[in-house]
Amino acid sequence: MSNFINSKSSFASAASRTTYDVGLREYMIKVYNFMSAALGISGAVALFASNSPAVMQLIFGTPLSWVVMLAPLGFVFYFSAKLNSLSAQTAKTYLWIFSALMGLSLSSLLLVYTGASVARVFFISASVFGAMSLYGYTTKKDLTSMGSFMTMGLIGLILASLVNLFLKSSALDFALSILGVVIFIGLTAYDTQKIKQMYYQASGNAEMATKMAVMGALNLYMDFINLFIMMLRFLGDRRN
Repeated sequence: MSNFINSKSSFASAASRTTYDVGLREYMIKVYNFMSAALGISGAVALFASNSPAVMQLIFGTPLSWVVMLAPLGFVFYFSAKLNSLSAQTAKTYLWIFSALMGLSLSSLLLVYTGASVARVFFISASVFGAMSLYGYTTKKDLTSMGSFMTMGLIGLILASLVNLFLKSSALDFALSILGVVIFIGLTAYDTQKIKQMYYQASGNAEMATKMAVMGALNLYMDFINLFIMMLRFLGDRRN
């Protein structure tokens, strides 16, 4: 009888883990789908804006350029602070608006770099991002300490980039680009593991899980976009 009870208990535990893993897998697929949709929106907006002289003149020929450049950053802070009070549908709408704003901001890259090099670097970035995200998802190692180190490095990178706006040093810019690639590669793995852990916090709440997925998609989106920009800075071919 005891063997039967133990077997039944083991079966129930295995079934519970299987259900849990299925739920986690569906959650991660949702995260990547949201991220892919956001990238698609950004790409479409960037392509449209870069091919419209009137739009480019409006954005980068007036003080509106500062709004376009700074709005995404302010949007991230606002979105993070308001996430708990938003509905899942509103959170998704905000993500689409944010990705459109980022598309406007990124449109200038299509005027600076050749289309072929942009496409090449995009696929290189996607391959690196995919590999590191997979590592972050599958590794049993706690990446918290690495994430903290990379976050400190990111702060240093931002400060050094601001200083270089005045120094205009090409050597420093190249070094910062390489450092940026390393930082965002590390953050991709860390954020993926953190997103995986966020699923556990939802505790079966579908609404909360969707909002967590949107937030996770936003984090990975930013990791990918920044990795792409950093790689483009030293692998991209500039137009004549």
